[in-house]
Amino acid sequence: MTMTTTATTADPDRISSPWRLSARLRILLWLLAVMAVALAAVAGTTRSILLRDVDQRVALLLSQEANEFKNFVDIGRDPATNKPFTDTRELLKVFLERQYADPDEELLGLVAREHDPDPAKLAQVRDIRADLPLDDDAAARRRIFESPASTGTLDRPSGEVRWAKVEVALRGQDAQAAFVVAFHPEHDQARADQVFRVLLAISGVALLMTTGIGWVVAGRILKPVRLVRTTAAQLTEQDLTRRIPVQGKDDVAALAETFNGMLDRLERAFAGQRQFVDDAGHELRTPITIVRGHLELMGDDPAEREETVRIVTDELDRMSRIVEDLLLLAKAERPDFVTPEPVQLAELTADVYVKARTLGARDWQLAEVADGEARLDPQRVTQAMVQLAQNAVQHTAAGETIRIGSRVRGPLVEMYVADSGIGVRPQDAELIFERFRRGTTRRAASGGAGLGLSIVKAIAEGHRGQIRLQNTEGGGATFVLAWDGSAA
Repeated sequence: MTMTTTATTADPDRISSPWRLSARLRILLWLLAVMAVALAAVAGTTRSILLRDVDQRVALLLSQEANEFKNFVDIGRDPATNKPFTDTRELLKVFLERQYADPDEELLGLVAREHDPDPAKLAQVRDIRADLPLDDDAAARRRIFESPASTGTLDRPSGEVRWAKVEVALRGQDAQAAFVVAFHPEHDQARADQVFRVLLAISGVALLMTTGIGWVVAGRILKPVRLVRTTAAQLTEQDLTRRIPVQGKDDVAALAETFNGMLDRLERAFAGQRQFVDDAGHELRTPITIVRGHLELMGDDPAEREETVRIVTDELDRMSRIVEDLLLLAKAERPDFVTPEPVQLAELTADVYVKARTLGARDWQLAEVADGEARLDPQRVTQAMVQLAQNAVQHTAAGETIRIGSRVRGPLVEMYVADSGIGVRPQDAELIFERFRRGTTRRAASGGAGLGLSIVKAIAEGHRGQIRLQNTEGGGATFVLAWDGSAA
Protein backbone atom coordinates (compact mmCIF):
# COMPACT_ATOMS: atom_id res chain seq x y z
CA MET A 1 0.00 0.00 0.00
CA THR A 2 1.37 3.41 -0.94
CA MET A 3 0.27 6.39 1.08
CA THR A 4 1.37 9.86 -0.01
CA THR A 5 1.11 13.19 1.72
CA THR A 6 1.58 16.58 0.15
CA ALA A 7 2.79 19.51 2.22
CA THR A 8 1.22 22.75 1.21
CA THR A 9 1.87 26.25 2.42
CA ALA A 10 -1.17 28.47 2.74
CA ASP A 11 -1.22 31.39 0.37
CA PRO A 12 -2.20 34.57 2.26
CA ASP A 13 -3.68 36.03 -0.93
CA ARG A 14 -6.09 33.13 -1.12
CA ILE A 15 -7.13 33.67 2.48
CA SER A 16 -7.70 37.40 2.25
CA SER A 17 -8.14 38.67 -1.29
CA PRO A 18 -8.35 42.45 -1.88
CA TRP A 19 -12.01 42.38 -2.89
CA ARG A 20 -13.22 40.33 0.06
CA LEU A 21 -14.71 42.16 3.02
CA SER A 22 -13.32 41.13 6.37
CA ALA A 23 -15.61 39.74 9.05
CA ARG A 24 -14.79 42.77 11.20
CA LEU A 25 -15.96 45.18 8.48
CA ARG A 26 -19.07 43.09 7.69
CA ILE A 27 -20.07 43.05 11.36
CA LEU A 28 -19.55 46.81 11.56
CA LEU A 29 -21.56 47.46 8.38
CA TRP A 30 -24.43 45.28 9.58
CA LEU A 31 -24.37 47.02 12.97
CA LEU A 32 -24.44 50.43 11.33
CA ALA A 33 -27.21 49.39 8.95
CA VAL A 34 -29.38 48.07 11.78
CA MET A 35 -28.71 51.14 13.93
CA ALA A 36 -29.39 53.49 11.01
CA VAL A 37 -32.72 51.80 10.31
CA ALA A 38 -33.62 51.81 14.02
CA LEU A 39 -32.67 55.46 14.52
CA ALA A 40 -34.45 56.52 11.34
CA ALA A 41 -37.52 54.61 12.49
CA VAL A 42 -37.37 56.33 15.89
CA ALA A 43 -36.99 59.77 14.31
CA GLY A 44 -39.76 59.12 11.77
CA THR A 45 -42.08 57.70 14.40
CA THR A 46 -41.45 60.70 16.68
CA ARG A 47 -42.23 63.10 13.84
CA SER A 48 -45.41 61.19 13.01
CA ILE A 49 -46.51 61.30 16.66
CA LEU A 50 -45.86 65.04 16.88
CA LEU A 51 -47.77 65.71 13.64
CA ARG A 52 -50.64 63.56 14.87
CA ASP A 53 -50.71 65.57 18.09
CA VAL A 54 -50.87 68.76 16.02
CA ASP A 55 -53.78 67.35 14.01
CA GLN A 56 -55.62 66.32 17.18
CA ARG A 57 -55.03 69.68 18.83
CA VAL A 58 -56.21 71.59 15.74
CA ALA A 59 -59.29 69.40 15.41
CA LEU A 60 -60.10 69.91 19.10
CA LEU A 61 -59.61 73.67 18.81
CA LEU A 62 -61.82 73.94 15.71
CA SER A 63 -64.54 71.85 17.34
CA GLN A 64 -64.36 73.88 20.55
CA GLU A 65 -64.65 77.25 18.76
CA ALA A 66 -67.52 76.00 16.59
CA ASN A 67 -69.42 74.70 19.62
CA GLU A 68 -68.88 77.96 21.51
CA PHE A 69 -70.36 79.89 18.57
CA LYS A 70 -73.36 77.55 18.38
CA ASN A 71 -74.03 78.07 22.07
CA PHE A 72 -73.72 81.83 21.60
CA VAL A 73 -76.26 81.72 18.77
CA ASP A 74 -78.69 79.84 21.02
CA ILE A 75 -78.33 81.90 24.21
CA GLY A 76 -76.60 85.10 23.16
CA ARG A 77 -78.36 88.49 23.45
CA ASP A 78 -77.85 91.73 21.66
CA PRO A 79 -76.16 94.19 24.10
CA ALA A 80 -78.15 97.06 22.64
CA THR A 81 -81.60 95.54 23.22
CA ASN A 82 -80.85 92.72 25.70
CA LYS A 83 -82.90 90.48 23.43
CA PRO A 84 -81.97 87.65 21.08
CA PHE A 85 -80.08 88.78 18.02
CA THR A 86 -82.09 89.65 14.92
CA ASP A 87 -79.17 90.83 12.82
CA THR A 88 -76.68 88.26 11.63
CA ARG A 89 -73.92 90.78 11.12
CA GLU A 90 -74.35 92.13 14.66
CA LEU A 91 -74.30 88.58 16.03
CA LEU A 92 -70.98 87.84 14.35
CA LYS A 93 -69.49 91.19 15.35
CA VAL A 94 -70.32 90.79 19.04
CA PHE A 95 -69.03 87.22 19.15
CA LEU A 96 -65.74 88.13 17.48
CA GLU A 97 -65.19 91.01 19.87
CA ARG A 98 -65.46 88.66 22.85
CA GLN A 99 -63.03 85.99 21.58
CA TYR A 100 -59.27 85.68 22.13
CA ALA A 101 -57.70 83.59 19.38
CA ASP A 102 -54.32 81.84 19.32
CA PRO A 103 -51.51 83.36 17.21
CA ASP A 104 -52.10 80.75 14.48
CA GLU A 105 -55.88 80.93 14.69
CA GLU A 106 -58.31 83.17 12.75
CA LEU A 107 -61.96 83.86 13.59
CA LEU A 108 -64.03 85.29 10.74
CA GLY A 109 -67.61 86.19 10.01
CA LEU A 110 -68.73 85.85 6.42
CA VAL A 111 -71.94 87.45 5.16
CA ALA A 112 -73.35 86.98 1.67
CA ARG A 113 -73.71 90.08 -0.53
CA GLU A 114 -76.02 90.61 -3.43
CA HIS A 115 -74.43 90.82 -6.86
CA ASP A 116 -71.02 89.95 -5.41
CA PRO A 117 -69.65 86.42 -5.24
CA ASP A 118 -67.25 87.32 -2.47
CA PRO A 119 -68.91 87.41 0.95
CA ALA A 120 -68.39 90.35 3.25
CA LYS A 121 -66.02 89.61 6.10
CA LEU A 122 -65.90 90.49 9.73
CA ALA A 123 -62.52 89.84 11.32
CA GLN A 124 -60.59 90.57 14.45
CA VAL A 125 -57.99 93.30 14.10
CA ARG A 126 -54.73 91.60 15.05
CA ASP A 127 -51.60 90.03 13.60
CA ILE A 128 -51.90 86.47 12.32
CA ARG A 129 -48.78 84.28 12.33
CA ALA A 130 -49.11 83.17 8.72
CA ASP A 131 -47.63 84.13 5.34
CA LEU A 132 -51.10 84.81 3.91
CA PRO A 133 -53.89 85.08 6.51
CA LEU A 134 -57.38 84.08 5.46
CA ASP A 135 -58.33 87.69 6.18
CA ASP A 136 -56.30 88.68 3.10
CA ASP A 137 -57.23 85.73 0.87
CA ALA A 138 -60.59 86.42 -0.78
CA ALA A 139 -60.46 83.34 -2.99
CA ALA A 140 -59.93 81.08 0.01
CA ARG A 141 -62.77 82.74 1.94
CA ARG A 142 -65.13 82.23 -1.02
CA ARG A 143 -64.22 78.55 -1.30
CA ILE A 144 -64.90 78.00 2.39
CA PHE A 145 -68.15 79.97 2.30
CA GLU A 146 -69.43 78.06 -0.74
CA SER A 147 -68.34 74.63 0.55
CA PRO A 148 -71.19 72.36 1.66
CA ALA A 149 -68.93 70.77 4.28
CA SER A 150 -68.61 72.00 7.84
CA THR A 151 -64.88 71.28 8.12
CA GLY A 152 -62.05 70.92 5.71
CA THR A 153 -58.50 71.71 4.68
CA LEU A 154 -57.23 74.19 2.11
CA ASP A 155 -53.93 73.42 0.46
CA ARG A 156 -52.55 76.75 -0.72
CA PRO A 157 -49.11 77.69 -2.10
CA SER A 158 -48.79 80.09 0.82
CA GLY A 159 -49.59 77.47 3.43
CA GLU A 160 -52.15 74.95 4.60
CA VAL A 161 -55.34 76.07 6.35
CA ARG A 162 -57.57 73.87 8.55
CA TRP A 163 -61.06 75.30 8.97
CA ALA A 164 -64.48 74.73 10.49
CA LYS A 165 -67.67 76.56 9.54
CA VAL A 166 -70.98 77.17 11.30
CA GLU A 167 -73.76 78.56 9.13
CA VAL A 168 -75.89 81.24 10.75
CA ALA A 169 -79.68 81.30 10.23
CA LEU A 170 -81.66 83.44 12.61
CA ARG A 171 -85.39 82.95 13.22
CA GLY A 172 -87.19 82.31 9.96
CA GLN A 173 -84.21 83.38 7.83
CA ASP A 174 -82.17 81.45 5.33
CA ALA A 175 -78.52 80.89 6.06
CA GLN A 176 -76.90 83.97 4.60
CA ALA A 177 -73.85 84.10 6.87
CA ALA A 178 -71.30 81.81 8.44
CA PHE A 179 -68.85 81.80 11.27
CA VAL A 180 -65.44 80.43 10.23
CA VAL A 181 -62.58 79.40 12.50
CA ALA A 182 -59.35 78.74 10.65
CA PHE A 183 -55.98 77.46 11.87
CA HIS A 184 -52.56 77.75 10.21
CA PRO A 185 -50.59 74.65 11.36
CA GLU A 186 -47.29 75.37 9.58
CA HIS A 187 -45.54 76.60 12.73
CA ASP A 188 -46.54 73.55 14.75
CA GLN A 189 -45.56 71.33 11.82
CA ALA A 190 -42.26 73.22 11.58
CA ARG A 191 -41.56 72.41 15.26
CA ALA A 192 -42.21 68.73 14.55
CA ASP A 193 -39.84 68.91 11.57
CA GLN A 194 -37.26 70.65 13.74
CA VAL A 195 -37.45 67.87 16.34
CA PHE A 196 -37.11 65.38 13.46
CA ARG A 197 -33.96 67.12 12.20
CA VAL A 198 -32.49 67.24 15.70
CA LEU A 199 -33.10 63.52 16.11
CA LEU A 200 -31.44 62.88 12.75
CA ALA A 201 -28.43 64.93 13.82
CA ILE A 202 -28.22 63.04 17.11
CA SER A 203 -28.56 59.78 15.19
CA GLY A 204 -25.69 60.81 12.92
CA VAL A 205 -23.47 61.51 15.91
CA ALA A 206 -24.52 58.19 17.47
CA LEU A 207 -23.64 56.38 14.24
CA LEU A 208 -20.21 58.02 14.17
CA MET A 209 -19.58 57.01 17.78
CA THR A 210 -20.88 53.52 17.06
CA THR A 211 -18.52 53.25 14.10
CA GLY A 212 -15.49 53.93 16.28
CA ILE A 213 -16.60 51.87 19.25
CA GLY A 214 -17.90 49.03 17.05
CA TRP A 215 -14.63 48.87 15.11
CA VAL A 216 -12.59 48.56 18.30
CA VAL A 217 -14.98 46.07 19.97
CA ALA A 218 -15.34 43.92 16.84
CA GLY A 219 -11.56 43.84 16.54
CA ARG A 220 -11.17 42.64 20.11
CA ILE A 221 -13.93 40.05 19.77
CA LEU A 222 -12.59 38.73 16.46
CA LYS A 223 -8.96 38.69 17.56
CA PRO A 224 -9.09 34.91 18.26
CA VAL A 225 -10.66 34.41 14.82
CA ARG A 226 -7.76 36.25 13.21
CA LEU A 227 -5.42 34.10 15.25
CA VAL A 228 -7.24 31.03 13.92
CA ARG A 229 -6.78 32.27 10.36
CA THR A 230 -3.12 33.14 10.90
CA THR A 231 -2.43 29.83 12.61
CA ALA A 232 -4.21 27.91 9.84
CA ALA A 233 -2.13 29.78 7.24
CA GLN A 234 1.08 28.77 9.01
CA LEU A 235 0.16 25.11 9.46
CA THR A 236 1.81 22.44 7.37
CA GLU A 237 1.82 18.67 7.59
CA GLN A 238 5.34 18.90 9.01
CA ASP A 239 4.39 21.40 11.75
CA LEU A 240 1.08 20.94 13.54
CA THR A 241 2.34 22.15 16.91
CA ARG A 242 0.97 25.70 16.79
CA ARG A 243 -1.94 26.47 19.10
CA ILE A 244 -4.17 29.48 19.73
CA PRO A 245 -4.11 31.12 23.17
CA VAL A 246 -7.58 30.92 24.74
CA GLN A 247 -8.82 33.94 26.66
CA GLY A 248 -12.25 34.38 28.21
CA LYS A 249 -15.26 32.08 28.27
CA ASP A 250 -17.36 33.34 25.36
CA ASP A 251 -18.23 31.72 22.04
CA VAL A 252 -15.05 32.97 20.38
CA ALA A 253 -12.97 31.39 23.15
CA ALA A 254 -14.94 28.19 22.60
CA LEU A 255 -14.07 28.44 18.88
CA ALA A 256 -10.39 28.72 19.75
CA GLU A 257 -10.66 25.69 22.05
CA THR A 258 -12.44 23.73 19.33
CA PHE A 259 -9.78 24.69 16.79
CA ASN A 260 -7.01 23.64 19.19
CA GLY A 261 -8.81 20.35 19.73
CA MET A 262 -9.01 19.87 15.96
CA LEU A 263 -5.28 20.53 15.69
CA ASP A 264 -4.66 17.95 18.42
CA ARG A 265 -6.64 15.39 16.46
CA LEU A 266 -4.89 16.31 13.22
CA GLU A 267 -1.50 16.05 14.87
CA ARG A 268 -2.36 12.61 16.24
CA ALA A 269 -3.79 11.54 12.88
CA PHE A 270 -0.70 12.65 10.95
CA ALA A 271 1.57 11.07 13.54
CA GLY A 272 -0.43 7.85 13.30
CA GLN A 273 -0.32 8.03 9.53
CA ARG A 274 3.44 8.49 9.48
CA GLN A 275 3.87 5.66 11.98
CA PHE A 276 1.51 3.51 9.93
CA VAL A 277 3.45 4.17 6.72
CA ASP A 278 6.76 3.51 8.48
CA ASP A 279 5.52 0.25 9.98
CA ALA A 280 3.91 -0.89 6.72
CA GLY A 281 7.11 -0.10 4.83
CA HIS A 282 9.14 -2.05 7.36
CA GLU A 283 6.80 -5.07 7.26
CA LEU A 284 6.72 -5.15 3.46
CA ARG A 285 10.46 -4.52 3.10
CA THR A 286 11.36 -7.79 4.83
CA PRO A 287 9.54 -10.19 2.45
CA ILE A 288 10.71 -8.15 -0.54
CA THR A 289 14.32 -8.48 0.65
CA ILE A 290 13.87 -12.22 1.17
CA VAL A 291 12.37 -12.69 -2.28
CA ARG A 292 15.07 -10.62 -3.98
CA GLY A 293 17.87 -12.38 -2.11
CA HIS A 294 16.67 -15.88 -2.98
CA LEU A 295 16.05 -14.99 -6.60
CA GLU A 296 19.55 -13.49 -6.91
CA LEU A 297 21.16 -16.58 -5.37
CA MET A 298 19.00 -19.12 -7.18
CA GLY A 299 21.15 -21.60 -9.11
CA ASP A 300 20.41 -24.16 -11.80
CA ASP A 301 19.90 -27.10 -9.44
CA PRO A 302 16.21 -28.19 -9.79
CA ALA A 303 15.90 -28.95 -6.07
CA GLU A 304 17.36 -25.55 -5.18
CA ARG A 305 15.06 -23.82 -7.67
CA GLU A 306 12.05 -25.65 -6.24
CA GLU A 307 12.97 -24.62 -2.70
CA THR A 308 13.52 -21.02 -3.83
CA VAL A 309 10.13 -20.94 -5.55
CA ARG A 310 8.50 -22.28 -2.41
CA ILE A 311 10.12 -19.63 -0.20
CA VAL A 312 9.31 -16.86 -2.66
CA THR A 313 5.68 -18.02 -2.89
CA ASP A 314 5.35 -18.05 0.90
CA GLU A 315 6.73 -14.53 1.16
CA LEU A 316 4.48 -13.28 -1.61
CA ASP A 317 1.48 -14.84 0.13
CA ARG A 318 2.51 -13.09 3.34
CA MET A 319 2.79 -9.78 1.50
CA SER A 320 -0.66 -10.37 0.00
CA ARG A 321 -2.14 -10.96 3.45
CA ILE A 322 -0.53 -7.77 4.77
CA VAL A 323 -1.93 -5.76 1.87
CA GLU A 324 -5.40 -7.29 2.32
CA ASP A 325 -5.34 -6.51 6.05
CA LEU A 326 -4.24 -2.94 5.35
CA LEU A 327 -7.09 -2.50 2.87
CA LEU A 328 -9.52 -3.89 5.43
CA LEU A 329 -8.28 -1.49 8.11
CA ALA A 330 -8.55 1.41 5.63
CA LYS A 331 -12.14 0.39 4.88
CA ALA A 332 -12.88 0.43 8.62
CA GLU A 333 -12.96 4.23 8.44
CA ARG A 334 -15.96 4.13 6.08
CA PRO A 335 -19.53 4.33 7.45
CA ASP A 336 -20.54 1.15 5.56
CA PHE A 337 -17.81 -0.96 7.14
CA VAL A 338 -20.49 -2.83 9.08
CA THR A 339 -24.07 -3.45 7.99
CA PRO A 340 -26.06 -4.47 11.09
CA GLU A 341 -29.09 -6.72 10.82
CA PRO A 342 -31.15 -8.82 13.26
CA VAL A 343 -29.20 -12.02 14.04
CA GLN A 344 -29.93 -14.99 16.31
CA LEU A 345 -27.06 -15.16 18.80
CA ALA A 346 -27.27 -18.91 19.36
CA GLU A 347 -27.00 -19.64 15.63
CA LEU A 348 -24.11 -17.20 15.17
CA THR A 349 -22.19 -18.67 18.15
CA ALA A 350 -22.61 -22.21 16.81
CA ASP A 351 -21.37 -21.15 13.34
CA VAL A 352 -18.28 -19.50 14.84
CA TYR A 353 -17.56 -22.62 16.93
CA VAL A 354 -17.82 -24.95 13.91
CA LYS A 355 -15.48 -22.75 11.81
CA ALA A 356 -12.95 -22.28 14.61
CA ARG A 357 -12.55 -26.04 15.22
CA THR A 358 -10.76 -26.42 11.89
CA LEU A 359 -7.98 -23.98 12.86
CA GLY A 360 -5.94 -26.48 14.92
CA ALA A 361 -5.89 -29.60 17.03
CA ARG A 362 -7.10 -28.13 20.30
CA ASP A 363 -9.64 -29.07 22.94
CA TRP A 364 -12.44 -26.88 21.55
CA GLN A 365 -15.36 -26.26 23.88
CA LEU A 366 -18.66 -24.40 23.37
CA ALA A 367 -18.81 -22.82 26.82
CA GLU A 368 -22.17 -21.01 26.76
CA VAL A 369 -24.64 -19.79 24.19
CA ALA A 370 -26.73 -16.64 24.50
CA ASP A 371 -30.39 -16.83 23.62
CA GLY A 372 -32.10 -14.01 21.78
CA GLU A 373 -31.66 -11.63 18.90
CA ALA A 374 -29.21 -8.75 18.41
CA ARG A 375 -28.42 -6.23 15.68
CA LEU A 376 -24.95 -6.83 14.26
CA ASP A 377 -23.02 -7.60 11.10
CA PRO A 378 -22.74 -11.42 11.17
CA GLN A 379 -19.89 -11.58 8.64
CA ARG A 380 -17.72 -9.00 10.45
CA VAL A 381 -18.41 -10.53 13.88
CA THR A 382 -17.57 -14.00 12.53
CA GLN A 383 -14.37 -12.59 11.04
CA ALA A 384 -13.39 -11.07 14.39
CA MET A 385 -14.21 -14.22 16.38
CA VAL A 386 -12.29 -16.46 13.95
CA GLN A 387 -9.31 -14.10 14.21
CA LEU A 388 -9.46 -14.35 18.00
CA ALA A 389 -9.66 -18.13 17.71
CA GLN A 390 -6.64 -18.14 15.37
CA ASN A 391 -4.78 -15.99 17.89
CA ALA A 392 -5.65 -18.48 20.65
CA VAL A 393 -4.36 -21.36 18.52
CA GLN A 394 -1.03 -19.54 18.04
CA HIS A 395 -0.62 -19.16 21.81
CA THR A 396 -1.59 -22.69 22.85
CA ALA A 397 -0.13 -26.11 22.29
CA ALA A 398 -1.87 -29.14 20.81
CA GLY A 399 -4.55 -30.52 23.13
CA GLU A 400 -4.92 -27.38 25.23
CA THR A 401 -8.40 -25.98 25.83
CA ILE A 402 -9.98 -23.12 23.88
CA ARG A 403 -13.50 -22.07 24.85
CA ILE A 404 -15.92 -20.09 22.69
CA GLY A 405 -19.14 -18.61 24.00
CA SER A 406 -21.67 -15.78 24.00
CA ARG A 407 -23.78 -14.16 26.70
CA VAL A 408 -26.08 -11.21 27.36
CA ARG A 409 -25.42 -8.88 30.27
CA GLY A 410 -28.08 -6.18 30.48
CA PRO A 411 -28.05 -4.24 27.22
CA LEU A 412 -24.63 -5.62 26.28
CA VAL A 413 -24.02 -8.63 24.06
CA GLU A 414 -20.68 -10.37 24.60
CA MET A 415 -18.91 -13.02 22.54
CA TYR A 416 -15.59 -14.34 23.78
CA VAL A 417 -12.68 -16.67 23.10
CA ALA A 418 -10.79 -18.00 26.14
CA ASP A 419 -7.58 -20.04 25.90
CA SER A 420 -5.44 -21.87 28.45
CA GLY A 421 -2.12 -20.70 27.04
CA ILE A 422 0.60 -18.55 28.55
CA GLY A 423 -1.54 -15.42 28.64
CA VAL A 424 -0.59 -11.82 27.93
CA ARG A 425 1.82 -9.77 29.99
CA PRO A 426 0.35 -6.62 31.61
CA GLN A 427 2.72 -4.36 29.67
CA ASP A 428 1.41 -5.85 26.43
CA ALA A 429 -2.32 -5.50 27.24
CA GLU A 430 -2.76 -2.28 25.23
CA LEU A 431 0.15 -2.79 22.88
CA ILE A 432 -1.25 -5.87 21.14
CA PHE A 433 -4.24 -3.99 19.70
CA GLU A 434 -2.03 -1.53 17.82
CA ARG A 435 -1.14 -2.06 14.18
CA PHE A 436 2.07 -3.98 13.45
CA ARG A 437 2.64 -4.54 17.17
CA ARG A 438 3.02 -7.92 18.82
CA GLY A 439 3.24 -9.02 22.38
CA THR A 440 6.53 -10.15 23.93
CA THR A 441 5.30 -13.63 24.82
CA ARG A 442 6.36 -16.52 22.65
CA ARG A 443 3.94 -17.79 20.08
CA ALA A 444 4.01 -20.18 17.19
CA ALA A 445 5.33 -18.92 13.88
CA SER A 446 2.41 -17.62 11.90
CA GLY A 447 3.77 -15.25 9.27
CA GLY A 448 1.40 -12.61 10.60
CA ALA A 449 2.18 -8.90 10.51
CA GLY A 450 0.55 -7.93 13.78
CA LEU A 451 -2.69 -6.70 12.21
CA GLY A 452 -5.12 -9.37 13.41
CA LEU A 453 -6.10 -7.82 16.74
CA SER A 454 -6.19 -4.36 15.11
CA ILE A 455 -8.82 -5.71 12.73
CA VAL A 456 -10.79 -7.16 15.65
CA LYS A 457 -10.66 -3.78 17.39
CA ALA A 458 -11.84 -2.01 14.21
CA ILE A 459 -14.80 -4.42 13.91
CA ALA A 460 -15.75 -3.87 17.57
CA GLU A 461 -15.60 -0.08 17.18
CA GLY A 462 -17.59 -0.34 13.95
CA HIS A 463 -20.39 -1.84 16.11
CA ARG A 464 -19.86 1.00 18.63
CA GLY A 465 -18.47 -1.55 21.03
CA GLN A 466 -15.07 -2.58 22.37
CA ILE A 467 -12.64 -5.46 22.66
CA ARG A 468 -11.51 -6.35 26.18
CA LEU A 469 -8.67 -8.54 27.41
CA GLN A 470 -9.20 -10.53 30.60
CA ASN A 471 -7.20 -13.19 32.38
CA THR A 472 -8.55 -16.73 32.11
CA GLU A 473 -9.07 -18.56 35.36
CA GLY A 474 -6.33 -21.13 35.64
CA GLY A 475 -4.07 -19.33 33.18
CA GLY A 476 -4.44 -17.99 29.67
CA ALA A 477 -6.16 -15.03 28.04
CA THR A 478 -9.81 -14.24 27.33
CA PHE A 479 -10.76 -11.77 24.57
CA VAL A 480 -14.28 -10.37 24.92
CA LEU A 481 -16.08 -8.65 22.05
CA ALA A 482 -18.86 -6.50 23.60
CA TRP A 483 -21.41 -4.09 22.14
CA ASP A 484 -24.95 -2.84 22.62
CA GLY A 485 -27.04 -5.38 20.76
CA SER A 486 -29.95 -3.00 20.15
CA ALA A 487 -27.98 0.05 18.95
CA ALA A 488 -25.39 -1.48 16.64
